[in-house]
Amino acid sequence: MFKQYKADKKAGREAETDQVLLAILAILLPPLAVYLKEGAINSKFWISLILTLIFWIPGVVYALLVVFDAA
Repeated sequence: MFKQYKADKKAGREAETDQVLLAILAILLPPLAVYLKEGAINSKFWISLILTLIFWIPGVVYALLVVFDAA
């Protein structure tokens, strides 16, 4: 996440506003960030919701992985 941002900054490219806002939203409301990124309620949304309900930190980590397309 931060490596990509630093590489873009060195190359003179600005970070995409949508991705930055989704990252902030992934910290505050992980399932909502996943839903907005995916555009539908799918398995990634349900995984994020369950992880967030069980314990908040895994939900945040998973949402950040989805937002930044870490496969």
